[in-house]
Amino acid sequence: MQAPISQQIVLASGNKGKLNEFDQMLAQFNIQVLAQSQFNVSEVAETGTTFVENAIIKARHAAEITGKPAIADDSGIEVDALDGQPGIYSARYSGQGATEVSNYQKLLTEMNSHQNRAARFQCVLVYMRHAKDPTPIICQAAWEGTINLVPQGEQGHGYDPIFIPHGFDKTAAELTSDEKNAHSHRGKALAMLVAAMKAKGIIQG
Repeated sequence: MQAPISQQIVLASGNKGKLNEFDQMLAQFNIQVLAQSQFNVSEVAETGTTFVENAIIKARHAAEITGKPAIADDSGIEVDALDGQPGIYSARYSGQGATEVSNYQKLLTEMNSHQNRAARFQCVLVYMRHAKDPTPIICQAAWEGTINLVPQGEQGHGYDPIFIPHGFDKTAAELTSDEKNAHSHRGKALAMLVAAMKAKGIIQG
C-alpha cells in the first residue's frame, strides 16, 4: 500500500529551534514543516499592535509568496508592573542592534523600582490555509511566572534566564527541554493548534 503523500506547511520564521519543534510535533501526522527561507520569503514588517495581528501578517505573507499553507508564531513577555511591556516589542526591546542579553538586561534595569515582578510569556499561533483565508486558526497560550533578580541558566533563549515559571524554583533557562516543552506557552499553544487542526479535518489522527 502506497504511503500517503506528505502535506507541506511553511513556517513563517527563520528560527531553527521553532522549526524543529513544529516539525517534531506535526511529523506524526505526515506533515512536513518547511522554513520560509527555503522559498526565499523575505521578512515582513510586523506593523500590528497585538501578537494576533503580527502572527496573521507573517502567516499571510508566507502563504502568499509560497502558495502553501502557513503557520506563524508571535510571542513575547508581558510584565505587569510595566503595563504589559515589552510585549510585542520583546525581540527589539533594547533598540537597534538588540541582543537577547541586552533585552533582558534592560528589563532587569526597568524592574529595579518595582516590587511586583509578575510576568508571563505569551504565544499566538496562526494557521492559514492560503493567503486569503478568511477564518485562520488562532491559538493563544500563556506561561505565568515572575521576573528573577538576576539571570540564571544556560538553556533556552530570549528572556528565559530571568523568568521563573510558577511551580518551579529555577528559571526557564535552567529547565530541561522536556520540562520546558511540557509547560511552556509555545508547547501549550502548539498542542491547541494540533487539536484545532484535527477538529477541522486538516490532519488525521
